[in-house]
Amino acid sequence: MITLESRRGRLILTASILGSAMPFVDGTAVNVALPAMADDLGATFAGFQWILNAYLITLSALVLPGGSLSDRLGCRRTFAWGAGLFAAASVLCGIAPDQGMLIVARALQGAAAALLVPSSLALIQTNFPPEQRGQAVGLWSGFSGLSTVVGPLLGGWLVDSFSWRWVFYLNVPIGALAIFMVLRALQPSEVTTKRGSLDKQGALLASTALGCIVFALTQGPEWGWSHPGVMTAGILGVLTLVGFLDTERNHPDPMLPLRFFRRRGFVGANLVTVGIYFAISGNFFLLTIQMQRVLDYSAFGAGLALSPITVLLFFVSPRAGKWAGKHGPRTLMIVGPAIGAAGALLLSRIGVEASYLGHILPGVLVFGLGLSLTVAPLTSASLAAVEDRYSGVAAGVNNAVARASQLLAVPLLPILAGLAGIEAVGGAEFSAGFQSAERVNAAVLLASAVVAAIVLRPGLMSPED
Repeated sequence: MITLESRRGRLILTASILGSAMPFVDGTAVNVALPAMADDLGATFAGFQWILNAYLITLSALVLPGGSLSDRLGCRRTFAWGAGLFAAASVLCGIAPDQGMLIVARALQGAAAALLVPSSLALIQTNFPPEQRGQAVGLWSGFSGLSTVVGPLLGGWLVDSFSWRWVFYLNVPIGALAIFMVLRALQPSEVTTKRGSLDKQGALLASTALGCIVFALTQGPEWGWSHPGVMTAGILGVLTLVGFLDTERNHPDPMLPLRFFRRRGFVGANLVTVGIYFAISGNFFLLTIQMQRVLDYSAFGAGLALSPITVLLFFVSPRAGKWAGKHGPRTLMIVGPAIGAAGALLLSRIGVEASYLGHILPGVLVFGLGLSLTVAPLTSASLAAVEDRYSGVAAGVNNAVARASQLLAVPLLPILAGLAGIEAVGGAEFSAGFQSAERVNAAVLLASAVVAAIVLRPGLMSPED
């Protein structure tokens, strides 16, 4: 077993962090770049949503098969292919001449990320000894979370200094370095794979179900829930989801062993994931627009305003992961979302006359602290609840839940906040809707804390929980 202190261990951890950083940085940097993209390509508020949703639809739909492939083909090979394809899709995003081509390229990015993110976690889970996995996941979560928040800062600087297109070009050298590191650290003979044929029918049904349901939820607010396309996609999604569950129940070697959902730890971790990533996605999507279109921040200024979260994630998240590895994740998965809810309430005070020190900074600090306490224990809990040979599937399920939650936040949070159908992206009307959205986020985070308190058992978690 490779240790964190060894040269190969450092290469594996760094490659995993760099590989996951690409989709994480991309996700947050694109939020900051949306107004510049809209100005250049003529995108509307619906266009804003689709530039984000195209990526999240394919990621949500394919991350389960991606996790299963990681288990069967080996995380080394899956990671390398995922990083290479993500870099290539990023180039297509950068050269996109119009909104339609950018949306298609973003969908390709999501498909590549579905290979990359689960395999980056599987690299950690299958190569480090059990006593070091909590610390390794904490470091992964801290640096990955750091990259999530560096994204707005770096993206804002690239947009203001060069062009929004450089937000995507940056992925090329990062992807090349991650591939080099993982191929250098691991030989094919050292990678553990799970025997058995790939559950192709399950993969097809899962992809179709998630894709159709997400499409219906995305287009329903714009086209109307009675639109034939929305109704057809929704019905097909539900039917294929039922077919997927039946297939997995009867398959001798299923892509998603349904017995996982009899484990309190696995169910609890994924239920909390729903609330955490819904709030994170909705917060960053609307807050960056609020700062740029209401408070007249530049793209770099909006990223800089969020940078205190970077410091918190860098210092707090690895320590939270290490603590959870020794004492169990339950306490932090209760306290973290509760603190995040308080931060969202503070952010709800940001209006048309808001100041940075009086309104934005307090909310950012408290929200960031809650996020820093939660991300690493949340990831550790979902992986610890299953056997090591299913780590790719567990990571895939957890990421599918996270990305689906992010995807739901983009169309649903504006509806709940009264922003659906708004004509002007900015001004007093948008600002009032943003404040309502943060109150919704606070309620979601508080509910997540309650779920963790009720569902998760005290102490350490194991596949038997």
